[in-house]
Amino acid sequence: MAQAEPFEPDLGHASEGTGRQIFLRHLLHYPLFQTVCPDLPVTGDPMSHPLFETGFYGRLRQQAGSQWHTYVRHDFVQQLGQGTLPPAAFRHYLTQDYLFLLHFARAWGLLISKLSEPATLRSATTSLNAIVSELPLHLAYCQQWGINEAAMASEPEAMETINYTRYVLDVGHTGDALELMTALMPCVAGYAEIGLTLLDDTATRFEGNPYAAWIENYADESYLSGVGSSLLLFETMAQQRAGEQRFARLAEIFTTATRLEAAFWQMGLNHAADFQVSP
Repeated sequence: MAQAEPFEPDLGHASEGTGRQIFLRHLLHYPLFQTVCPDLPVTGDPMSHPLFETGFYGRLRQQAGSQWHTYVRHDFVQQLGQGTLPPAAFRHYLTQDYLFLLHFARAWGLLISKLSEPATLRSATTSLNAIVSELPLHLAYCQQWGINEAAMASEPEAMETINYTRYVLDVGHTGDALELMTALMPCVAGYAEIGLTLLDDTATRFEGNPYAAWIENYADESYLSGVGSSLLLFETMAQQRAGEQRFARLAEIFTTATRLEAAFWQMGLNHAADFQVSP
């Protein structure tokens, strides 16, 4: 997933749910979001997930059930927060995430080709531009871990990367814009939920954690604004196109993408385990 530029936020406020408050303020700027998500609370427990439990997205997230929990509470994520993740797991993840982002940008481009209404076109194009613009930032962060672009570009795609990206693109080529957007949302909003949870969790270690900068990126206001805009776009499309008769198929797409996200985390842990037993 594209990362915001590394920065040093005020961690004294991170535990108070600052990221969620920024996210909520962004969404409340849009009256339409209150229309499609009327149960969105203005205030609440910063450790709860009201921002992700509302609207059509919230229904899909709930339908994913244990698969969603496996994704957002994966051992890879927990070890990131505790600073105990093997570096080999993180480096492999960063490399494969770069390759993933290239296909993710293609999927957003495909989504744009399926839209015709000016407002949705603008919103989807903004998301695509954000991914492309942040690729250099992702590369700069990878270089801090001793990984350059040439090395990542020459790395074979892991099966987990192939499975996930080709599934999303297949959904896009065979389905409509709403089906493709549904396949994209576990990544778009799921990472925000993971990042904000890590920021708010008192168990997350920042001092001496080599992954602190990665976690801190998720408090970036421009990143959260972008996620909010994508959620708004999704809710608008769902309101226009998602009748009850489509829910089962859309839930299947969402849950499958969620399973593939969890497999992407597991890929990093598996690589570290293989790295340790290699002669």
